[in-house]
Amino acid sequence: MLLEVHDLNVYYGAIHALQGINFHLDQGEIVTLIGANGAGKSTTLRTISGLLRPRTGSILFKGQDITVVAPEQIVRMGISQVPEGRKIFAPLTVKENLMMGAYTRSDKAEIQQSMEQVFTSFPRLKERLNQLGGTLSGGEQQMLATARGLMSRPTVLLLDEPSMGLSPILTEEIFRIIKVINSQGTSILLVEQNAQMALSIANRAYVLETGRIVLEGDAREVADNPQVRSAYLGI
Repeated sequence: MLLEVHDLNVYYGAIHALQGINFHLDQGEIVTLIGANGAGKSTTLRTISGLLRPRTGSILFKGQDITVVAPEQIVRMGISQVPEGRKIFAPLTVKENLMMGAYTRSDKAEIQQSMEQVFTSFPRLKERLNQLGGTLSGGEQQMLATARGLMSRPTVLLLDEPSMGLSPILTEEIFRIIKVINSQGTSILLVEQNAQMALSIANRAYVLETGRIVLEGDAREVADNPQVRSAYLGI
């Protein structure tokens, strides 16, 4: 297994945000975490990234315990997060934002090669290379945030609500790009409020409710579950 989460318990003060969750991500997979607001999805990603510390439990990456590893070292090891709300650097240009994604790297030629690779998935960013990030549209900012995450050459990409605030057409485009990124060898852990879209591209899925995993399995099977169809798919 590429990424393993074992009995993870995370607190915000007295609030028990994650309550003993277990899941894994295999090489080449797209795995999605779905659930209502406040279920613990973003908390899970932030804990994997090292931005939050669990009270108990462990996170293994390629068999190595990374539970208490510093966030910047986790990026160097091969895990990159695209945060909820994009959080690009608005005063910086598109190129400068991308270079920030490569801050753990020093190989200039390979960084340039990575930049050309992200332009194959995001040609619009190449057209706007010297434009300030804050002047991009919402869809373009999401593309920039995702491309920035790829600039560290991650083995695992953590995507937190990539369709947030986007139109249905742009959502379709972002999810098409996610599939392309995965086909190029990057494993993806996807948190997404649009459960229907997430389940349509994922291999497996976990359903979180108030900090607990209440359902897991093949994404198609989860999508066919009557409770999931009622609660998350509007069917």
